[in-house]
Amino acid sequence: MPTTTHPWKVRPLTGNFGAEVTDVDLRTYDDGRALLELLERHLVLVFRDQNLTHAEQSRIARLMGEVTPAHPVVPGHPDFPEILELNALQGGKNARWHTDVTFVENPPAASILVADVIPEFGGDTLWADARAAFAALAPALREAVSQLEAVHRISPLAYWGEPFDSALSREDAQTLFDDAAKIPPVIHPVVRIHPATAKPALFVNPGFTSHVVGLSRIESDHLLRLLFEHVVQPEFTLRHHWAAGDAVMWDNRATLHYAADDYGQAERRMRRITLRGTRPLGPSFQESRLTNDPLVSIR
Repeated sequence: MPTTTHPWKVRPLTGNFGAEVTDVDLRTYDDGRALLELLERHLVLVFRDQNLTHAEQSRIARLMGEVTPAHPVVPGHPDFPEILELNALQGGKNARWHTDVTFVENPPAASILVADVIPEFGGDTLWADARAAFAALAPALREAVSQLEAVHRISPLAYWGEPFDSALSREDAQTLFDDAAKIPPVIHPVVRIHPATAKPALFVNPGFTSHVVGLSRIESDHLLRLLFEHVVQPEFTLRHHWAAGDAVMWDNRATLHYAADDYGQAERRMRRITLRGTRPLGPSFQESRLTNDPLVSIR
């Protein structure tokens, strides 16, 4: 059987995950399945000097899967409602480890971020490999967390942190707060089986995971703190220094990311599009589900 060949060259970025892909032009490339398979293998793909327009970003995303609306509570671009504009001078910062939109039943499968304007210094994005982090846990701990579920909730002001470190107006902040309150919490397995590769990965994040179901407050807080600190150890992370025109894709089912806020009031403009995902499933066949039971959802 002939082996499928692709035009690109792939250079690993760490010993665990991530790759820089060269010799491919995303503006004209048309094999979305091959791109998705490459992404699922490496979890993060960096493409330099692509300079994608909004339409080209949307086109390549649609080749790889079904796009979602820009965000559950934040409107998208007026002409491309699937694209979320992230302008640092208008509140588009998120210096907190998170996995995109895990506060819904079917979180995005993948995200594609394009850099339009980059500050002269700072503004890097970091990713963490939740697949390698799970594999590195002690066997007894792997077995224990594989049985657990956790509640995920949208943060009060979506992606824009607390009011004191936000560029949002008070009126916009109130609107975000009110809209977020309408989204019910969801229960996800603490360990997720990847639907394409069948590999397990930790599926909790500091941005949206509030507590572990069935544990006391002290048990839940300390276990989540352990997992959060474990997954973002340098051995499981990579850091991308942006240049205008870069495009980066990541598998949202097995990674976390963090946008470093170390560039003061400089301009930084990015745009993100996400691919629709499936409902998470755990090692013991725990399936994600919404919950309105305050005895479960509130801590």
